[in-house]
Amino acid sequence: MYLCTFILKRVKMQNIRNIAIIAHVDHGKTTLVDRILYQSHLFRENQQVQDLVLDNNDLERERGITILSKNVSVRYKGVKINVIDTPGHSDFGGEVERVLNMADGVLLVVDAFEGPMPQTRFVTQKAIELGLKPIVVINKVDKPNCHPDLAQEAVFELMFNLGASDEQLDFPTVYGSAKNGWMGPDWNNPTSDISYLLDTIIEHIPAPKVEPGNLQMMISSLDYSSYVGRIAVGRVKRGTLQWGQTVSLVKRDGTVQTSKIKELYVFEGLGKEKYKEPVEAGEICALLGLDDFEIGDTVADAENPEQLTPIKVDEPTMSMLFTINNSPFFGKEGKYVTSRHLRDRLFAELEKNLAMRIEETDSPDRMNVFGRGILHLSILIETMRREGYELQVGQPQVIIKEIDGQKCEPVEQLTVLVPEEMSSRVIDYVSRKKGELMSMDTVNDRVHLNFTIPSRGLIGLTNQLLTATEGEAIISHRFIEFQPWKGEIAGRHAGSLIAMETGQAYAYSLNKLQDRGRFFIEPNDPVYAGQVIGEHIRQTDLVVNVCKSKKLSNMRAAGSDEKLILAPAIKYSLEQYMEFIAKDEYLEITPQSLRVRKIILDETERKRAEKRSSND
Repeated sequence: MYLCTFILKRVKMQNIRNIAIIAHVDHGKTTLVDRILYQSHLFRENQQVQDLVLDNNDLERERGITILSKNVSVRYKGVKINVIDTPGHSDFGGEVERVLNMADGVLLVVDAFEGPMPQTRFVTQKAIELGLKPIVVINKVDKPNCHPDLAQEAVFELMFNLGASDEQLDFPTVYGSAKNGWMGPDWNNPTSDISYLLDTIIEHIPAPKVEPGNLQMMISSLDYSSYVGRIAVGRVKRGTLQWGQTVSLVKRDGTVQTSKIKELYVFEGLGKEKYKEPVEAGEICALLGLDDFEIGDTVADAENPEQLTPIKVDEPTMSMLFTINNSPFFGKEGKYVTSRHLRDRLFAELEKNLAMRIEETDSPDRMNVFGRGILHLSILIETMRREGYELQVGQPQVIIKEIDGQKCEPVEQLTVLVPEEMSSRVIDYVSRKKGELMSMDTVNDRVHLNFTIPSRGLIGLTNQLLTATEGEAIISHRFIEFQPWKGEIAGRHAGSLIAMETGQAYAYSLNKLQDRGRFFIEPNDPVYAGQVIGEHIRQTDLVVNVCKSKKLSNMRAAGSDEKLILAPAIKYSLEQYMEFIAKDEYLEITPQSLRVRKIILDETERKRAEKRSSND
């Protein structure tokens, strides 16, 4: 009887494939998922469907990047394929690391022109460490001047260098263009659809292994519904799960608590379906009814609980101070402004953001938030801003560690792709930030520059490189390791222009002050004393009065009013402002505005504080 049940489970498992799609940012992962969904006839022929179906978050659509990993499933030739779309940025590496535990194989998507990039290396390394079977997809073969064969060789070399096994190195390669909807064995002969890729998945990705034993399931992801609350998502490793079953929840620290499964879901198409049958090992499912669970916990047998090794995620490399908005304009735009609101929201984020940490300070209004990089933290801030929160953040700081009695800091690999004639400018800027050139390769009219650089040096560097290369540079970076402290790095060259008084900015004043620097504000914008309203041409700060209007006289001559020509105000993005702010400044974030301000608003108090710090 037991043998028959085992054989039945084995046949059922033969019909499931769990794959994760990994790649560098913007190499076409989400577009490829779109094509897989279309190929499996998930939509009606007359159904209107937008592109990038899985990037359903406003921020993901605006930025054109995947931030949160998602699960979908398609059925092809009687086989259920569970597909997991992952982010490409190493800042969201926490997402990649936890969802790869649910997969048996990976589709490694590589741009035919760019080849393997820093994040390709990052995500491939994680997949190789977990022993997953790869299929390499050389995408965008329709790009001019691309070399798909060289890209394929570069991927093999990358995997070899990362210590892939012989079985992993014997990977199949699929060529095609996800945008144009075809995949095939040869890039010179386009096919009509992507069925070749789906056939390759069924043939080469192994079916889940059924291990005999009691129930084990690692919680790898979280879902949230405002109706039913938190939902645990994971892959059943051993045993079976059933609606109404009593299970044990084994926490990271080994403590065990008993829970009952109230509802059970499996992934079908773009959504989840309630499932009354037992869920067998190898299937990815979602559970409702567990109390107080976290990512990395194990759902185990009620009587004999056995824990799985919890997920290990790379540590954060950067921190920022989060505090309440106490500027003169607080509460005018936001819904949530108190320290309680801010605190609750940040701790709620901890539950699903695996790579984030929070540290209390001596004040209940201020918290240090640790993340993977500027982008990781800025996505959190932008999400909070859109939810109606008002807050202030301090200058980003890298995390310093002491290793073997030596002061160490995070070091990253920086890759810059630029036109050949601009490469010297890039090398100059990166060298000033303590960057070291490791390699320099020419591909057609572009130069691939590889550097190692302290994470501190990356703060503010992107803007400078884009300006120096007239927007031509393609920049990406990934964390390598902690290395000995590289010494002091010069900060921002320009000082700040600071508002003298609270009021409304006048075009008359801005016109007279244009030779002092560039402004962030426009005429009629409200400002307050201590607000940073522009960038000074010198390194020192300058207090200016932009609230002074032209005094009217009782004599009006035809030529007395002059025509004012003002330079356009600088409009920085959230990340650019985060990189711009100095140590003695805060970035004020509200649902409609971004303002930079001095921490001490009063000019006299600021001078006193400067004197005290210089005496100390």
